[in-house]
Amino acid sequence: MAAAANNDALLKVENLQVEFRTRRGTALVLNGVDFEVKPGETLCVVGESGCGKSMTALALLRLIPSPPGRIRAGRVLFRGEDLVQASEARMGEVRGNRISMIFQEPMTSLNPVYTVGDQIGESLRVHAGLDRRAARERAIEMLRQVGIPAPERRVDDHPHKMSGGMRQRVMIAMALACRPDILIADEPTTALDVTVQAQIFDLLRELQRERGTAIVLITHDMGAVAEMADRVMVMYAGRVIEQGTTEQVLGAPLHPYTQGLIACLPELGSSRDGTRHDLNEIRGVVPSIWELGSGCAFRERCPYAMPRCARDVPPMQGHDGHGAACWLVPETTARGTLQGAVA
Repeated sequence: MAAAANNDALLKVENLQVEFRTRRGTALVLNGVDFEVKPGETLCVVGESGCGKSMTALALLRLIPSPPGRIRAGRVLFRGEDLVQASEARMGEVRGNRISMIFQEPMTSLNPVYTVGDQIGESLRVHAGLDRRAARERAIEMLRQVGIPAPERRVDDHPHKMSGGMRQRVMIAMALACRPDILIADEPTTALDVTVQAQIFDLLRELQRERGTAIVLITHDMGAVAEMADRVMVMYAGRVIEQGTTEQVLGAPLHPYTQGLIACLPELGSSRDGTRHDLNEIRGVVPSIWELGSGCAFRERCPYAMPRCARDVPPMQGHDGHGAACWLVPETTARGTLQGAVA
C-alpha cells in the first residue's frame, strides 16, 4: 500500500447526486456521495453489482450519458477546481491526461477499426504533444510494461485479434500512458490470471511511487483491497455506507453489510476439529432503485433491522475517521462489532 503524500485532498467529492429520467419517472441512482483522495493514496470502492460504484466513477469524469442522466447536485473538486461546472473543452483536457480511467469492458471501450497502438498513441499526441513516431514508441513501451509479449508486433493489431485479458491490458496501457494524477480503475484485473494481476498491481504501485498518483480502485476482490488499499469506501444502493482505513474496515467493520461482505469470503481447508467451513452469503439482492422507499436500503437483508430502520435513513456516524451509516453504530462494542445488538 502507498502512503498518502500529504494531507491535502487531490480529489474531493461533496454530496454527489446523479439522476436518470425514465418512463417510470426520475430515478436517483447516486445520493449524497462524499469522499476524498489524497496524492499517492489508493481508495478502494467495494460493494455488490448495482450499488453505484461504476456510476460514481463515470460521474467523476462527466461521462454519464445525457440525456437521460445528469448530475443533479454536488461538487467534484480536482485540485480545488469543480469539474461539475467545468466546460466540455476543459473536461477534454482533464480526461485521459490528468484523470484516467480503466474501463471494465475493454471490447466495448476499444475502437474496433483502429490498431491498439493508434489508440494508445492518440492520447499521447493530444495531451503530451508527441509526434506519431514518438507516440508509437511510447505505446510499444506501455504494452511491454503491462506484460503483452512481442509488443513491437502487437502494437499493430486490432482489438479483435487479442484475447479478453490482452485487451484489458491494452486499456491499462492507455490509461497509464500520460502518467495521470488520478487513475480510476474499474475492475482492472477481472479478465487476468493471478500472475498478471500481481504484475498490474506492481505497476500501479510503481506509478504511485514515481509520481504520487492517486488510485480509485473499484473491485469485488477483498484480497485486492487488503493488498492495495489505504482506505476503503463501501457503497450500497447509491450511497456510501461505510468509510475508513483498510485496517479499520476489514479488521473491525461497523456496518452489517460490510460484515456480510467479509463473511462471504471463502475459507480454505477445515477447522481444527475436522469440520468443513460453510460458504456464507448475504440473503436477498440489492433492491431496485424503484423499491428503496424510506429508511435504510439494507433493512430487508439486515439481521439487525429495527422498526426505526424502515422509517429513517441513518446518517454517517463514527469516530477516528471510521464511520458507517447505521443506527447501531453508537451501540457497537469497542471492537466495532454488532454483538449483543437487539434485532
